[in-house]
Amino acid sequence: MAAEIKALPSSKPTKTTSTDKPVLVSRIEGSGDDIHAAVLLNEGTGVISISDDKSVRIWQRRDSGQYWPSVCHFLPSAPTCLHYLQDQMQLFLGLDNGKVIEFSVATDYNSINQTREYHSHQGRVSEVLHCPKAHWVLTASRDKFFVYHCTETGRRLGGHQCSGWCTALRYDSATRHTFVGDYTGQVTMLKLEESGAQVITVLKGHNGSIRALAWDGERQLLFSGSFDQSVIVWDIGGGKGTAFELQGHTSKVTSLVYGKSSHQLISGGEDASVVFWDMAANRQETPEWLESDSCQYCERPFFWNIKAMMDQKQIGLRQHHCRKCGKAVCDSCSSKRSCIPVMGFEFDVRVCDKCHSTITDQDLSGDNRKSLARFHEVKHSVVYMDLDEEMGLLLTVGQDRVMKIWEVSGLLN
Repeated sequence: MAAEIKALPSSKPTKTTSTDKPVLVSRIEGSGDDIHAAVLLNEGTGVISISDDKSVRIWQRRDSGQYWPSVCHFLPSAPTCLHYLQDQMQLFLGLDNGKVIEFSVATDYNSINQTREYHSHQGRVSEVLHCPKAHWVLTASRDKFFVYHCTETGRRLGGHQCSGWCTALRYDSATRHTFVGDYTGQVTMLKLEESGAQVITVLKGHNGSIRALAWDGERQLLFSGSFDQSVIVWDIGGGKGTAFELQGHTSKVTSLVYGKSSHQLISGGEDASVVFWDMAANRQETPEWLESDSCQYCERPFFWNIKAMMDQKQIGLRQHHCRKCGKAVCDSCSSKRSCIPVMGFEFDVRVCDKCHSTITDQDLSGDNRKSLARFHEVKHSVVYMDLDEEMGLLLTVGQDRVMKIWEVSGLLN
């Protein structure tokens, strides 16, 4: 069943008047099972979706403004991820049984034809990417392996075993670097060659599983979204390992998309919200947390410092950290809270008393805590997103088995 929300006058969605919030254009329902992923087609006139009922569907927008399926193709196993190349009309589907199937899509979007099958994994495929320039198809799976095949011969070229389930994948065609996020919260950076994959480094910073990755190829920035409710920005191009956090969700971060022209990062989460992050703004690096056996201000011992507790004849305290300077402090010396948007903390976080006074002094000379993100409710828990930046359209897929298309051009300026 398809429900019309906002009928547009032409067969193609057109940009409406810019607003500072997403405008719901269409709502698509029609799957009796969970929808794992979906992508916008042909300037928003169509949508490809994959569902737990083992189907891949192509939805086309009719003159009435409603979306109806022109293709409903059932597979031997549930499709769990997809990658579609609009220019080449190629569709790659990763399946729950570990296989990857390549399809060619008809120019009228009324049929799809299978062209190749890859026996890639022993477990559920979590992400698939096609690299036309290198003629590779990259896949990551719950069997803990990342592998890549040649699309011309179907031959396996190489792979790498990660520390946990592979959950997210991104590729930079200019440098042939690949980033694989896993269930342990790590991101493995690989260099791919015809002869195999070489490990460059492992990025560690999250306290929860990686769920989504996004890539800014121009500035060489990697974005990782995690179940720990945060997004970390990694400066890959700088080569210094610098990173800063974006804290704006109250539940798991499940999807990331990046607008290359607008430099807007969009994150979606289980808190039924999407956050637009201004990545053109100057931001400060998140400090490393310092370790100490005693509070670095009042010098009272922490509870594991038994010797100091006995010498000073007092009970040990719990250790905390100031989010601004990273010092190890006790609760009494970090009783204040403050938001620090320039460091990505859009909500109030713990800061030491010294840093709090510094933040207060800065506010006297200007609005130094002005938000660098915009928050919007989308009325369903987001599991996947797709962005057509040129048309200013955002597609959200929810746990409620509904796909929503939003007009967001006003937020991409």
